[in-house]
Amino acid sequence: MVLKLHGSPTSTCSRRVATVLFEKKIPFELVLVDMAKGEHKSAAHLENQPFGQVPYIDDDGFILHESRAICRYLESKYPNQGPKLVPSTADVKATAIFEQAASIEISNFDPPASRAAVEAIFKPRYFNLPKDEAKYAEAIKMLSDKLDGYERILSKQKYLAGNEITLADLFHLPYGLMLAQGGSDLMTSKGPNVTRWWQDISSRPAWQAVKDGIPTGTTTFN
Repeated sequence: MVLKLHGSPTSTCSRRVATVLFEKKIPFELVLVDMAKGEHKSAAHLENQPFGQVPYIDDDGFILHESRAICRYLESKYPNQGPKLVPSTADVKATAIFEQAASIEISNFDPPASRAAVEAIFKPRYFNLPKDEAKYAEAIKMLSDKLDGYERILSKQKYLAGNEITLADLFHLPYGLMLAQGGSDLMTSKGPNVTRWWQDISSRPAWQAVKDGIPTGTTTFN
């Protein structure tokens, strides 16, 4: 049975998972969860995603939610398919550096980037609420300060975990795009190394295939 991705075509976390599916060339079916109709809060959805969010996957009966956990699962199941996106566990130091990079994304990038997206995009687009300029400016300032650290890291290596791309890099893509959509040029103006890194990861074919929306129906690869 083809893997089923239950999510929304334009949700940040659904696109995070879809990027890895495209990177690894894993056939999948997008099962649309209509969030405008509240389907993510239905009893059937809550049975598989107890927080009423998207996405979750159904891999031949194996149910898993949380986008980063799903991405790690896909890499573990298909380690030799497509690019290797997590170091071998046998390489203890490389694994530790990868975990460090993954922690950087979830601790230093996601909080301010997601707050900026809430103010600039989610509130006016989905909730008919005004953007709070003060909160937006605070989030952008916080992110700008965090990207100083990225600039230092990326001055020494190509990607966050070394010279090979990993999940830690790809995890940045959905909110990195939303920053630009919300009016911030931080990802291309903060410094030469952040700019080079962002242009590299955001130009990957896998991200280009899903950045404007995950294809509906079943996606297969030759």
